[in-house]
Amino acid sequence: MPVPQLLAGLLLLLWLPASPARHGPQLGGGAHPHGTPRCYSAEELPLGQAPPHLLARAAKWEQALPVALVASLEAEGHRRRHDRPPAGTQCPVLRPEDVLEADIHQRSVSPWRYRVDTDESRYPQKLAFAQCLCRGCISAKTGRETAALNSVPLQQTLLVLRRQPCSRDATGSPTPGAFSFRAEFIRVPVGCTCVLPRSAQ
Repeated sequence: MPVPQLLAGLLLLLWLPASPARHGPQLGGGAHPHGTPRCYSAEELPLGQAPPHLLARAAKWEQALPVALVASLEAEGHRRRHDRPPAGTQCPVLRPEDVLEADIHQRSVSPWRYRVDTDESRYPQKLAFAQCLCRGCISAKTGRETAALNSVPLQQTLLVLRRQPCSRDATGSPTPGAFSFRAEFIRVPVGCTCVLPRSAQ
């Protein structure tokens, strides 16, 4: 088994209680028989958020880069709206004198920017996603993009909570304001790197 998958599996075992469900990890806190997740009423979900005891298990989210970057990205976006227009998304010309004090994502020959991805049915609802700025990579000699290499995103697997409508009666129809929660692995782009093209240009 590859090391990343092994680590992800160990994290899941530590993070979640044992569950008889077959189709992915289920969350505890009052699960119904036969492995079905508990259906929370609107009164049990303050302001539509996930139950506190479920969120408490995910305290380590704050240590993950896609979560930790959100506050600074939103603050930077707020300043830009007042001070200057936002930076473009085109592939930049790399001038060493301009980026000596810049962050890694700006000094890289496969530069990227971050955007805040928002999903109201996911916890954390906001995550920082990296977006590659170049199709190729920047030549260290010329400072300009070259097609000799390709820029590709680097992805991190992150465990999140997914909210979904549920029924609190025997009809099976979704109850207004009622939700259940399940754990889900998603892939989050956290940076970009240069690779050889799959075929000759």
